[in-house]
Amino acid sequence: MASIIKASLNLDAIPKDKIYIGKKGKYLPITITINDELDQFGNQGPVVVEQTKEERDQKTAKTYLGNVKVVWSNGANVDAAPRDGAPAQAAPVTNEPDLPF
Repeated sequence: MASIIKASLNLDAIPKDKIYIGKKGKYLPITITINDELDQFGNQGPVVVEQTKEERDQKTAKTYLGNVKVVWSNGANVDAAPRDGAPAQAAPVTNEPDLPF
């Protein structure tokens, strides 16, 4: 199950109060969603700042940081987004010989 996912983040949108200090540096908890359909720009999902249970229960608006696109996949988990002018990545073809055993 391998994929390469490309993302672009708007660093100006990062809420400073969500950054926490860990043992090896500063961290921002994020959530990445991979949708079944591409959006109008060819992206497969958003990158948002992770919400607490309380924020979700209160229906607090999500902080969007950017978008993601799967640029390569071995086909075992998600499909790569089609490149401009190219068809979507096809499933690998296996040529197995007809063996009597």
